[in-house]
Amino acid sequence: MAHSIDDRRNSLETRVLNQAVRRNAERFPEDFRFQLTAAEAAASRSQSVTLKPGRGQNIKFLPYAFTEHGAIMAATVLNSPRAVEMSIYVVRAFVQLRELLSSNKELAKRLDRLEARIEKKLATHDEAIAAMLSAIRQLMHPPAPKRRGIGFTAEIGEKP
Repeated sequence: MAHSIDDRRNSLETRVLNQAVRRNAERFPEDFRFQLTAAEAAASRSQSVTLKPGRGQNIKFLPYAFTEHGAIMAATVLNSPRAVEMSIYVVRAFVQLRELLSSNKELAKRLDRLEARIEKKLATHDEAIAAMLSAIRQLMHPPAPKRRGIGFTAEIGEKP
């Protein structure tokens, strides 16, 4: 697949991003970004189906991975129209992610409460069912009646 001039203008090479991060190091503390290892970078490249066979085997510049805050900060240090567009996209994506997580937390709390109620009811039901099964077993196998045998028996120590 051939790249057009517009594609190249709108894309950001890894080396350019790395350079922007190095030049603005004070904006990227350790908890905002980390650099991928060679193995991680290679694994991410193997996921790409757009590479031509034989291309992309040697990785010259290890890419950075950014946290939420690092991604927003990266968008602020890049000034191309595509970077501005992506910064807006990143901010919106993280806002949606945060909303999704908060709604999932509430849902998880409600699910936990419901599960606790069900477990409590099931425990009392289990106890009732166990008691019924025990009573049925007793009815199925009644104990032998205690009575004196017929005839003469020599049971010492036992009174009739």
